[in-house]
Amino acid sequence: MTASPSESTVSEAADALEEFADRVAAAVGGRAEVAHGTVKVRVAPSAWKEALTVTSGDLGLVFLSWLSATDWTNEVAVGDEPDEPVEERYELLCAVSDLSDGNLAIISTDLDHDSPSIPSVADVYPGANWHEREAAEMFGIDFVGHPDLTKLYLPDSFEGYPLRKDFPLLSREVKPWPGKVDVEDMPENGGGPSTENPGA
Repeated sequence: MTASPSESTVSEAADALEEFADRVAAAVGGRAEVAHGTVKVRVAPSAWKEALTVTSGDLGLVFLSWLSATDWTNEVAVGDEPDEPVEERYELLCAVSDLSDGNLAIISTDLDHDSPSIPSVADVYPGANWHEREAAEMFGIDFVGHPDLTKLYLPDSFEGYPLRKDFPLLSREVKPWPGKVDVEDMPENGGGPSTENPGA
């Protein structure tokens, strides 16, 4: 049986995390917050690329785990509007870490909701290449200077950005969420219901 960590050990870990957050924020010129054991530092869009250049260099956070976006909007294609209005924007997030000590920081910035655009960091973190392509395809974010923003998943003829909250999902317009298991017509069997889930 393992012993629970002592209060002093927990306190030391929390202090170390706060110290790391302050160090990252000072280095990239951002505002840090620590929640649920995670360091998040918000920077201005104009500081995005420079901040990630600093994290990969001076701070030694050389591993990019993921890069994605969140659509903060008041208008949704289906369902009720949010109870409290939000500032409409895309929040771009990038998780970077130091593989030797396990320190991880999420660097974030806000993008204009009407024309989201930001410099690419694929030349700083080569692993960002596909993550930026996915965010461009799913959210419509323009990563300026990216070497090849071709689509990863969708056909070239596809219109719209599926992870935007205003993207119309036909199945949710017909049957609002939450609902029962979706059973959609399958064109290959004459348009009848799917037999994959006969109990639905």
